[in-house]
Amino acid sequence: MLKTLLTALAGIVILSGCNFNSSIMLRTKKDFKYSIPTDSTQLAEYKISSNDLIDFRIFTNDGFKLIDLTSLSESGNAASVTRTRFSQEYLVEHDGMMKLPILGRLDVKGMTIREAEKFLEEKYSEFYIKPFILMNVINRRVIVFPGQHGAARVIPLNNNNTTLIEALALAGGIAQIGKAKKIKLIRGNLTNPEVFLIDLSTINGMQQADLVLQANDVIYVEPRLRITQGAVSEIAPLISLITSAILLYTFSTRIF
Repeated sequence: MLKTLLTALAGIVILSGCNFNSSIMLRTKKDFKYSIPTDSTQLAEYKISSNDLIDFRIFTNDGFKLIDLTSLSESGNAASVTRTRFSQEYLVEHDGMMKLPILGRLDVKGMTIREAEKFLEEKYSEFYIKPFILMNVINRRVIVFPGQHGAARVIPLNNNNTTLIEALALAGGIAQIGKAKKIKLIRGNLTNPEVFLIDLSTINGMQQADLVLQANDVIYVEPRLRITQGAVSEIAPLISLITSAILLYTFSTRIF
């Protein structure tokens, strides 16, 4: 009888375990092959991607007018107004093309900001004297899941070379129940992404923490396995019933 009750209790716990940690995302198989960060991956500058919104400014004579107007401005506000006259925002379309005045649609996807500026300066040199171009991506962002339910954040990338450790810091750090040794960085086309496994539980892992982020990267800190409050509330009445039955059985066997 006692053995039967204990078996039933174990069975209930195992079956209820299916509901434990059901909120854990982005699981991988044990034999999953993670991508390995290389030096070029870690030190790579930000590259323009689809849906980037780019602040674009162009000046002639190697930017002489920009410097001249700024120096002649009587206040910082005037300088700001002067600069924005030349500013315009352009969207990098899904195919990597960006439509610009005079030049039309050009492919800039995969270029660094510096490469794109040089590329467009060469193109505009046919129409302007020594063109000087300034570009900045203003809507770059990454998604960070710090390891705690309900704490996910979208982090804007205000700098061209924002690193993994900086994004985690902006998200408030790794949650108390998060695994510092199991951080997944998911990059690229989500139908066949690159997945990097980062271990920040040791000082040696800081070498990988310096990895430069790209737009739309997903940083996922895996949480520790735990019994959720919902699962406990579901099995608590059954455990209580079986425990009472065991106590009753034990008491009755001692009496009789």
